[in-house]
Amino acid sequence: MHIFYFKLCFVFSVVFGGIILASKRDYYEVLGVSKGATESEIKKAYRGLAKKYHPDLHPGDAEAEARFKEVSEAYRVLSDEGKRRQYDQFGHAGVDSGFGGASSSYSSADFDVDLNDIFGSFFGGNFGRSSRRGAAAKTPMRGQDTFSSVTISFLEACSGVSKELKFKKLDLCSKCGGSGCEPGTKPATCPSCGGTGQVQQQQRTPFGFMTSTRTCSNCGGSGTIVKKPCSSCRGKGTEEKLKTIKINIPAGIDDGQTLMVSGEGNAGLHGGPSGNLNVAVSVRPDPIFKREGFDIFCDLPITYAQAISGAEVVVPTIDGRVKYNIPEGVQPGTTFRLKGKGVKKLQAYGRGDMLITTTIEVPKNLNSTQKKLIQEFDKTLTDKNYHIRKGFFEKLKSMFG
Repeated sequence: MHIFYFKLCFVFSVVFGGIILASKRDYYEVLGVSKGATESEIKKAYRGLAKKYHPDLHPGDAEAEARFKEVSEAYRVLSDEGKRRQYDQFGHAGVDSGFGGASSSYSSADFDVDLNDIFGSFFGGNFGRSSRRGAAAKTPMRGQDTFSSVTISFLEACSGVSKELKFKKLDLCSKCGGSGCEPGTKPATCPSCGGTGQVQQQQRTPFGFMTSTRTCSNCGGSGTIVKKPCSSCRGKGTEEKLKTIKINIPAGIDDGQTLMVSGEGNAGLHGGPSGNLNVAVSVRPDPIFKREGFDIFCDLPITYAQAISGAEVVVPTIDGRVKYNIPEGVQPGTTFRLKGKGVKKLQAYGRGDMLITTTIEVPKNLNSTQKKLIQEFDKTLTDKNYHIRKGFFEKLKSMFG
């Protein structure tokens, strides 16, 4: 049989002038690595791409399945030292057909894999071997992730909080337990494919009839059919449920961040695990505090007299009120730092700082006696009492004389 395959490869190479081989992308380009990539670099690139395009993560996505096959084929060649050497010297011809001066020391398994890829991509379907898509369709599949949201206060974000969350998810049908069948019945073997999940089809080619396999349209590739669907879920095996759970929101979380609750997503198929629940956290703005990273900022209004003579003031923090001594002569906009009074750092030790900025409030609605007292006080002051004012007029004098 392999001699027949070998001859067919030769005829295809001659008649079609390498059309099939030329249609393939460069294996290094497929994996996104350079031609001099190391074995570990190739393996790392393959693992990332295989995970990205794995059919279990993209059910029914033909493009993702094609990319997964392409990535797997490229890795199968580049991870094998002998095949990679032949590929570097002769290109696809060196590993697909054994021509171009390359060694043709392929095993039976190599012929099955390579020829199936070539003929399958040219005629559609798989060539020369039975498919395992029916079995793959029954493989346990992880459920999809679900999404929800929760809103908390600024102080709750700083200290951490537990919240009750209600959300909708697809769970296993409570009546059929996920089988999709009415209780007391079970799935039957598909009569069209005999439980394989695929049917064979013959096609006329320039070289005679060739057999290919395609997904069974009757069972969708599962190999079984439900004759009496569950009356509750209508054969789907899942139903939408409203669920309530309590989630712990850690101290230090910020607005717009997402929490992942493992296993609280949609139910998996064929006994697969449930997906995850992703909770988007919104933090309400606070009227006093503002946050930047793990630091907290607060404006502290003080009186004119406190700014002149200094004073002990009460400062609000996320832990409660603390006392702080304002030095005499403090100027508007002066910022003081309270170490370790900020937000707890997520997944790290320590806390940020709190930064207090003073704002001096000028008194209004003074009566005549108050105004007179301030005017008399002002007359007692000289330039030595004003640092900023003195410097300003000295600059004016030097500029204009």
